[in-house]
Amino acid sequence: MQLNGEHLLSLVITLILFLLPSLLAARKIGGAEDYSLGNRASGAPIVSGAIVGTIIGGAATLGTAQLAFCVGLSAWWFTLGSGIGLFLLALFYAYPLRQTGLSTIPQFLVAHYGKSAGPITSLASSAGIFFSIIASMLSCFGLISAILGVSSLAAAFVTVGLVCLYVFWGGIRGAAWSGLCKTGLLYLTLVVAGTTALASLGGINGLHSTFSSGPWLSLLGQGGGLALSNAGSLIIGIISTQTYAQAIFAARNPHTAMVGSLTAASLTIPIGLPSVLVGLFMRANHPDILPLHALPLYLVNYLPAWLGGIALAALLLSAIGSIAGLSLGIGSMFSGDILHELCGLHNNRLQLWANRGSILFVCLFAAHFVLHNLNSLVLDWNFLSMALRGTGIFIPLTLAILCPGKLRPAIAVCSMLAGLFASLAWLLLYPGYGNPLLPGLAGSLVVVLTGFLLTPASIID
Repeated sequence: MQLNGEHLLSLVITLILFLLPSLLAARKIGGAEDYSLGNRASGAPIVSGAIVGTIIGGAATLGTAQLAFCVGLSAWWFTLGSGIGLFLLALFYAYPLRQTGLSTIPQFLVAHYGKSAGPITSLASSAGIFFSIIASMLSCFGLISAILGVSSLAAAFVTVGLVCLYVFWGGIRGAAWSGLCKTGLLYLTLVVAGTTALASLGGINGLHSTFSSGPWLSLLGQGGGLALSNAGSLIIGIISTQTYAQAIFAARNPHTAMVGSLTAASLTIPIGLPSVLVGLFMRANHPDILPLHALPLYLVNYLPAWLGGIALAALLLSAIGSIAGLSLGIGSMFSGDILHELCGLHNNRLQLWANRGSILFVCLFAAHFVLHNLNSLVLDWNFLSMALRGTGIFIPLTLAILCPGKLRPAIAVCSMLAGLFASLAWLLLYPGYGNPLLPGLAGSLVVVLTGFLLTPASIID
């Protein structure tokens, strides 16, 4: 990837301007709750910014173009499924979650099912979120290596440093404002890129003449079962993830939480389509390139240099923002659920630094992991992540939201364990047969239904 001075200048200026909100927000951080939840005073823009700043990351842009280069339109399922998940989160979960005044999903499940539910939820959520961090880091490493012409190890150090600038000091406020600005910039640059790519292919008619309608131009191009399984894992994973719930807990009231979540859903669904069009264009014209480089190579070679540099910065910010938001979710669970609840650490300042320290540790550990899996597909990690974080949590969480008190605590905890173990067992026994969403949900559901049948009094008020 050959960048000229105009590319580099616009890239650097854009990065500086869009990292400033996070650094300025650091001056207002007074403690752990302010860092993680913004003192629960966030309006709808902050709520939506915190969500889209995380979900619209390297997977939604670079990963989607990479998968479209390989399989076609079905790569759109990542942002399509994520948006559907956010709509459901807004309509059914946002109001009751925010109404509790809690800080994390583990705390919510502990309130309904007892203390045993906390560690299980934190472990499952953190493991699933970790794989999403890997996906975003994988895209970030590839982008930084291509832009700077450096090794993957050097790209890892740059990535961790940028994450620290993005969220380490400013917390959810800084991540939210940077997320909103980044999303606007992405829309501007990706819409231009997608439109020009489609025009270069000859419009819709040219697209159909270049690619067969199936599998390249079908949402079920990878197979109906796999597509629906991936979409299901995204929907369930979004609903079950601390990072997105954290934005809801940060809202000033339940109504604001709903509006912010609906706004985030509306922004998420269409953002993947321009990346798909670019991936298809690069497949048709440059079939020998590395698939992960499809989108950045298009931005450098087919857009004006000044706009290409801005677009590269937007892609880099999207990947960094996703890593930062996901790491913040793990940090909040560690400081709020483990140190505060289990270890009895109540010092606000120490919790704040424990949150920051866990973010740094997670980033370093994920970077080490990615360096040993550089040739994997970005979205494969994300689909796996969403499945793991949701299979053990989704059913007990949904029952606690829709019909609180109907599920006995012991049954709920057993269903969480069953879902998690069924997912892990499927991965170990059948690694080549799709993601573990359905086996995990089936394991959790069987335990819940068995509990209802054996203890019918538990479903009577």
